[in-house]
Amino acid sequence: LTGVLQVLSGSFIFFARTHHDISCYSWLSVFLYLAEMALSGPKASFADDNISFSGPPPLWSGGPAPGKLYKFPGSHSSASMPGRQRTTHPIVTGTSVLGVRFDGGVMIAADTLGSYGSLARYRNVSRMMKVNKHCMIGASGDIADFQHLKETLQSIVITDSECGDEPMTPPSLFCFLTRLFYNKRTKMEPLWNNVVVAGFHEGKNFLGLVDKIGVAFEEISVATGYGAYIAQPIMRKTLEDHGGILTQAEARELLVRCMRILYYRDCRGHNKFEIATVTPEGSNVEEAITVTTDWSMSHMVRGYE
Repeated sequence: LTGVLQVLSGSFIFFARTHHDISCYSWLSVFLYLAEMALSGPKASFADDNISFSGPPPLWSGGPAPGKLYKFPGSHSSASMPGRQRTTHPIVTGTSVLGVRFDGGVMIAADTLGSYGSLARYRNVSRMMKVNKHCMIGASGDIADFQHLKETLQSIVITDSECGDEPMTPPSLFCFLTRLFYNKRTKMEPLWNNVVVAGFHEGKNFLGLVDKIGVAFEEISVATGYGAYIAQPIMRKTLEDHGGILTQAEARELLVRCMRILYYRDCRGHNKFEIATVTPEGSNVEEAITVTTDWSMSHMVRGYE
């Protein structure tokens, strides 16, 4: 029956166009309306003994509304479906990384704790990476993003070695990380890390920091995380007292003292940490050490119950 109606409708249109008879269009409208009524039948409601007839159903019942997309049966609305998710809430994280220059090199320190929220879950996570003989990095923030960063740098090191290129220098590594982090944050998929870059190049020690949005700077001492508030003032005061120049032993003593204070003050801190040193002879990550602590005066602390 639908096919017959379509043929009759086409005949009306053809007749109207060939005979230039406007009235045919009016008859066509009446014909289509009556045909639709005959096919669908009137819908009656008997509320309060009053019979009322509704008009014909829409031509495409359940079809898309004007200007909107069709919602297929069984599909979920786009508002309820999550899009691509990025690192906006890191799960396993590492806290502060400290770095300081000394006469003849650079030294950085970071503990080995990977915190699962507030739980001290992983206690042997190294957050240091020896990039090459004269480059070293340490990272705070999301451990998974740091692992991705390590894989990226390792692939670059392998490619440079296979192609016979010169290894990355500390300034070039620092520049690459700045561009990488800024590019990632521009794409709204940031690497949730703050990275300390340490190295020795052309007779000069190098120490810089790159944060997760690509802000970068070089300094005589740097700190990430909670260490930027607790340890950095201590390191600056010590450098000021020594005229801005420390020996390697003094730099090590300073970092150990700062890491011990961070363990007392930072609830994500740990008393087991690594120290990495970069000198003209090369870079080296020492075996993790554990500092002794003294909690004998903890009973005197009040107001945190």
